[in-house]
Amino acid sequence: MNSKEIKRILLKLSGEALLGDQQFGVDPKVLIYLAKEIKSVTDKGVEVGIVIGAGNIFRGEGLAESGIDRVTGDHMGMLGTIINALAIQDALEREDIVARVMSALKVNEVCEDYIRRRAIRHLEKGRVTIFAAGTGNPYFTTDSAASLRAVEIEADLLVKATRVNGVFSEDPMVNQKAEHFEKISYDDFISKGLKVMDTTSIVMCKENNLPVQVYDISSKNALLQIVQGKNVGTLIE
Repeated sequence: MNSKEIKRILLKLSGEALLGDQQFGVDPKVLIYLAKEIKSVTDKGVEVGIVIGAGNIFRGEGLAESGIDRVTGDHMGMLGTIINALAIQDALEREDIVARVMSALKVNEVCEDYIRRRAIRHLEKGRVTIFAAGTGNPYFTTDSAASLRAVEIEADLLVKATRVNGVFSEDPMVNQKAEHFEKISYDDFISKGLKVMDTTSIVMCKENNLPVQVYDISSKNALLQIVQGKNVGTLIE
């Protein structure tokens, strides 16, 4: 259990989380569910930043494997995150939550540029702030972008939403006997070669004493329980 009072979180969502029952794109039912989960937290006064991936549209590394230049593929992936960020913004606004999208790439017609001080001001005003386009640089995952943004906005906790309830010794969808970790240190996470988040992002969290909570995105009210300090999923610290 995280004993520190949680006032501001950075929620990391994968693009695949938006798929729902679809094979491609965004499932509106998932957007509605996510918006309600986030609202349950903002209603308690917790400030929320979000980083979203683009695996439901493009994944730069995967595109590179198919022959597209890696830098070009990563830029395509960054643009995909902007599409997802706008979708989340729309869903939040339909729940009467004020939301802003800030992009590491300049797309001024549809969202703001990422400026750290402005982002913090949005959060202080109670606006959910969605950070799109990763770090704005190729070769960096959206996990690394989540760690970076979490450190920059001085979040109390980085929350990683996955398809399973926390960190396991192996993929529990492949091996049902995989060991579940209720709590694990940064060093053990790295030494065991666990794959829930990439090593770069975990190292950044370790260097900045930023705890990471990994949980099952489909578990209703889990996000609220996390900010209330309850044991959900796995705590990495």
